[in-house]
Amino acid sequence: MTPEPQPTLTTSPPQPAAVVHHQASVAPALTSAGHLIVDSLVAHGVERAYVVPGESFLDVLDGLHQSSIETIVCRHEGGAAYMAEADGKMQQRPGVAMVTRGPGAANAHVGLHTAWQDSTPMLLFVGLIPFAHRDREAFQEFDIKSWFDTGAKRVMVLDHPERASEIVAEAMFAAMSGRPGPVVVGLPEDVIRQQVSPALHPAIPVAAGGLSGTDSAALKAALAESSKPLFVTGGNDWTQEAAGQLTAWLERHHIPAAAEWRTQGTVSFDSPSYVGPIGYGRPRPTYDLLEETDLLVFVGTVPGDVITDGFVCRQDWSKKNFLVTADPSLRGRSGPVSRQILAKPEAFVRDLAGIELPVKEEWKAWTARMRGEQESFAALPPAAPAPGQARMDTLMANLVPRLPGDAMVTFGAGEHTNWAHRYFPTRRYASMISARNGSMGYSVPSAIAASLAEPGRRVVTIAGDGEFLMNGQELATAAQYGATPLVVVMDNQEYGTIRTHQERHYPQRVSGTQLKNPDFALMARAFGGFGITVTEDRDVPAALDAALAAIDDDGVFALIHLIVEQRVKAY
Repeated sequence: MTPEPQPTLTTSPPQPAAVVHHQASVAPALTSAGHLIVDSLVAHGVERAYVVPGESFLDVLDGLHQSSIETIVCRHEGGAAYMAEADGKMQQRPGVAMVTRGPGAANAHVGLHTAWQDSTPMLLFVGLIPFAHRDREAFQEFDIKSWFDTGAKRVMVLDHPERASEIVAEAMFAAMSGRPGPVVVGLPEDVIRQQVSPALHPAIPVAAGGLSGTDSAALKAALAESSKPLFVTGGNDWTQEAAGQLTAWLERHHIPAAAEWRTQGTVSFDSPSYVGPIGYGRPRPTYDLLEETDLLVFVGTVPGDVITDGFVCRQDWSKKNFLVTADPSLRGRSGPVSRQILAKPEAFVRDLAGIELPVKEEWKAWTARMRGEQESFAALPPAAPAPGQARMDTLMANLVPRLPGDAMVTFGAGEHTNWAHRYFPTRRYASMISARNGSMGYSVPSAIAASLAEPGRRVVTIAGDGEFLMNGQELATAAQYGATPLVVVMDNQEYGTIRTHQERHYPQRVSGTQLKNPDFALMARAFGGFGITVTEDRDVPAALDAALAAIDDDGVFALIHLIVEQRVKAY
């Protein structure tokens, strides 16, 4: 037999070394988890971070070194947290604060509580002990979840470095979704130094809701049946565009709107539909509004403790209340709920603009009556100084005409704030930045944050002598970063609000409320700003001129130390 031919085996020649080199995989560049956190914040649009440094988050600080994020170094964690909270009120994303473990976290808690009660989106990054040292009573160790879990929307700890960007995205989403609020992120110092992929987690979209067909029909029917409708605006989840759209719709229909306590400006101070603030110390007509109106529409807020005067007003369940909020739980709500509309203000106003109704004569009369009350309430006192001691009335009468249309006011807590409630012309959204949880010490930090975020606007803060010294040291931060607010310190040598309650319940038994103050103007000059003390009313106009000139001509912050009589009130 002839053997079958065998197939010829062929082999490919070895590839050139150059080809082999090009086919080999190249290891991707790595970055630290701390740097990735900073890169993720940049990708989410964060412009500045308010920081009190600590060795526990050095790698994040290093990531900020060449970042586009401006690092604002503050003098106390309470001041940093307040600045971040104020920043969250002004922006369409959370304000950011960074503090260290233990004592630093404790000091920042006051800003977190403000963000929780004021529904402000905010991120608080807290450096932590190394992961390996946990549960061993290490230096400055504390249980971050036990401390913050009841006062934050979420408390997250970066235990896995590869999730650094994901956790930033989740924290941003949690702070902005539904009812906005604070989120705390713990950063173990050894975890943030570990090397990870630099890939960024995409931003998580936040649902805005809106008017459904049935919502629209129900609201339209309720308005058509109403003789005295009233809108109440509040919260921090607005845009200037939505505020303008709502104002135009209200004016077109001759429907009034009041402002939740310390949120004035959503409907312009000058609008014929704006009828004043509702909250502590409010003028009587707007308090009576809540019972007199036959339809209340809350937008961006709910009827809580302050609006209802301690859960007393508007509690009859036969009353009609429409609540427009993205919070399905209606946290903080009291009284009747006729209908809840799940929507953020911008989405609600977008859909409300499509509802057109015939204007009723009752609406015109109702709105005109309440607008007249507001105009009378907000009419400025005489600008001419009176004989004797300096007066806040004179200062406001001389200040308000000098303010541009987009002026902003900030303040903390105390009777001094009522001069802003009454007279300050809030003409656009985010022109009144305050602490609705009644937190003192907020005035100076919030003014600094406002001035840094809006450097082209006139920023005024009205501080009481009691609250000024709680965070007055942050004037050093103002000087360092070029913030130029006008700081008015109303010095009546007492904790005025507490004294008022004391006189009501324990008349003529003054205890625990009196103060002896330093020279605040000298403090301002020591920090590098302009400072002037005014004791006589005749000197108020000239002092105001000098303070505004220092801001405009010299580019520094200015402080007017106004020494006034005790027990003099705005209303």
